[in-house]
Amino acid sequence: MGSAPAGAVRARYLVYFQYWGTAFNGVAAVRGAQRAIGVQNFLEEAAERLNSVEPVKFTISSRTDAGVHALSNSAHLDVQRRSGQPPFSPEVLTEALNTHLRHPAIRVVRAFRVPSNFHARHTATSRTYLYRLATGCPRPNQLSVFERNLCWALQANSLDVAAMQEAAQHLLGTHDFSAFQSAGSPAKSSVRTLRRATVSPGPASPFLSSQENRGLQFWSLEFESQSFLYRQVRRMTAVLVAVGLGVLTPAQVKAILESRDPLGRHQTRVAPAHGLFLMAVRYPGLGDLADGSLDFAQWEGPGAWDRGAPSQPREPMDGGPV
Repeated sequence: MGSAPAGAVRARYLVYFQYWGTAFNGVAAVRGAQRAIGVQNFLEEAAERLNSVEPVKFTISSRTDAGVHALSNSAHLDVQRRSGQPPFSPEVLTEALNTHLRHPAIRVVRAFRVPSNFHARHTATSRTYLYRLATGCPRPNQLSVFERNLCWALQANSLDVAAMQEAAQHLLGTHDFSAFQSAGSPAKSSVRTLRRATVSPGPASPFLSSQENRGLQFWSLEFESQSFLYRQVRRMTAVLVAVGLGVLTPAQVKAILESRDPLGRHQTRVAPAHGLFLMAVRYPGLGDLADGSLDFAQWEGPGAWDRGAPSQPREPMDGGPV
């Protein structure tokens, strides 16, 4: 953005927001006359009602693909109020955006004032994704309508979870994840550090009666990294499910990773988008905040937002929708 007019007050905010991704063509704004629309389109439309001196643009931290949900995504935005008008408080900004959001599947959860050099995507130190599976569903219409766009329903009655957990261990650490990257990624490097990969039983669905839940088992796969490659999480999930079904062994997952070949027979599978949730985006210094503002003095200055990050080389940022 250009310089603010004389007397105008520019304030930068970090906002957390959530959405049910079924209705959207991903989180990123879709420009032009296309019928598809992204979550960002609705956020920026709501921000027009803030009467900022310059149009408000959301810089999204984590780009998610069509059909992917977010329990907590984040973005930064600048709001310039006219001379004599103080910046909005984080609480007022949150309420104003929610008041003017025209889509019921989007909600702004919380806002923080941040320094002008804060960047929602580059400053993030961690992103966590959840993938939900359901076993024991031989026919799609056996699953509740309330769950059909919120998990991947598998016909199998069970999974070899121990084997999946063993295979997940091969993915932990710093590797070239080329084998789990889909074509179309703008990432310059395919090296990433996967900090956590877990497979565990999930809770019973609150949308199902006890009779409907009988025979169904939900599973949760969680992945944490500073950033991910294009569709990396969904491709890792598909391979781990193949292990759980006995199609692959844990040793083969290690071989797939080391092959760095995204076109191999098994690693081209991609888990459906609707089972994936962005759970959390974390930043240095936000864990101790309670009043909706950051300690500006602690984080001002060039490179200041790198302080507090894990003591390891910073990874390239997200290579595209997950």
